[in-house]
Amino acid sequence: MIQFSTRQVASKLGIGIATLSRYISAGKVPAPEPVKIGMLNVRAWTEKDIERVREILPKIKNGRKTRYHKQRKRLKKT
Repeated sequence: MIQFSTRQVASKLGIGIATLSRYISAGKVPAPEPVKIGMLNVRAWTEKDIERVREILPKIKNGRKTRYHKQRKRLKKT
């Protein structure tokens, strides 16, 4: 079974490592449990994990897009 690092997963998904890390810490994206290797905690992602995140990504609302979208709605109402 092939496993990928979080950096490789972010690259496969077409997003930055910081963005993926933010989504994981905010609970927007389910991540595999960290595995302790020496002194480091590493997440080992499988293809199944990547596909699950790929399905979730379009449903995550980007704060900037959401904010401007709400502003446009308010302007249209008035």
